[in-house]
Amino acid sequence: MAESDLIHHELTREIIGSAMEVHSALGCGFLESVYEEALAIEFGIRNIPFGRQKETNVFYKEKLAKLFICDFLVDKKVLLEIKAISQLTKTEEAQLMNYLKATGIKVGLLINFGERSLKHKRFVL
Repeated sequence: MAESDLIHHELTREIIGSAMEVHSALGCGFLESVYEEALAIEFGIRNIPFGRQKETNVFYKEKLAKLFICDFLVDKKVLLEIKAISQLTKTEEAQLMNYLKATGIKVGLLINFGERSLKHKRFVL
């Protein structure tokens, strides 16, 4: 499948490019909150619409079970979770997939600033 066939491929490419710019400038080793601030600045520079620390409803059997807070909701289309850990695990991947299932958002990105080179994974429901 070509990248252009992927849902929201242009937006996810812009998000990943923004994250690469932040990682290139800051490197690894900062707390997640530093990368979150820097990424918000980069999104602003690139005119990428986003909400930060967005409350998102999680439903269970059509009832509100919990509000969770995602790092970013980009253009109301892509749920973005960022990490600053030594390596992504299946736990972070499962968490993002559960967020997508619970919210009905179709595309998610998991980005890790904690490694020497930026790591990112794209998930689609």
